[in-house]
Amino acid sequence: MKITILGTGTSQGVPMIACDCHVCASSDSKDKRLRSSIMVSYNGENYVIDSGPDFRQQMLRNNVKTLRAVIFTHEHKDHVAGLDDVRGFNFKESRHMEIYCTERVEEALKREFHYIFSAIQYPGLPRLNINRITSEKFMLPDGLEVQPIEVQHYVMPVLGYRIGDFAYITDAKTVVDSEKEKLKGIKTLVVNALHQNEHISHFNLQEALMFIEEIKPDFAYLTHISHQFGTHEEIEKLLPSNVFAAYDGMILNVNRDI
Repeated sequence: MKITILGTGTSQGVPMIACDCHVCASSDSKDKRLRSSIMVSYNGENYVIDSGPDFRQQMLRNNVKTLRAVIFTHEHKDHVAGLDDVRGFNFKESRHMEIYCTERVEEALKREFHYIFSAIQYPGLPRLNINRITSEKFMLPDGLEVQPIEVQHYVMPVLGYRIGDFAYITDAKTVVDSEKEKLKGIKTLVVNALHQNEHISHFNLQEALMFIEEIKPDFAYLTHISHQFGTHEEIEKLLPSNVFAAYDGMILNVNRDI
């Protein structure tokens, strides 16, 4: 199973509009961070977790020619805003896009993209098949089993996901013990770490490292990174030997077995 890190930035991305800090001005490609998303590739099929505002750019940049499904973590715009662009895959592959989301996210999608769900269907609209999920395990079309991990983004419920011994968690501030149990035995973890300062709705670096230490994956990668955190090179100097700053375009080859 291959994981492509499509984006590692916050809701505003890096560089941030109108900012001239040393991170936003960096010439290092690893400091160019689109909105957070990953792609899971298995048995010839691709599955994207979250289609943010940069979804189109991410698909083009990574030369993605086929996409089976989009799995949503939550309804914030930096995670859903690019949904309209799945229509390119609808046209090329002659099939509906499978969407996996909670009831809450489904309601938000129907507000934000009301025209997709209208009784009047214009030519060229995205074609979606909504699969409503909860915190219970579900299966993707090729038989991949997905275990949702419920976390809190301040007071908003967000789903992270475990697939085999890999887990992806973004926009987390708190995780209760019963959900941490679902992560037992994972080998690779991608988790949010906004910056070093306290934040109301995201792990900071200290909290992310404490979470990683508690879960004990073999390797962990930080994502949803703010320009306030520092450059990629500066962040790497702050991390333990088994923790890394993820960057856009990073590829992780992981075992899917549980």
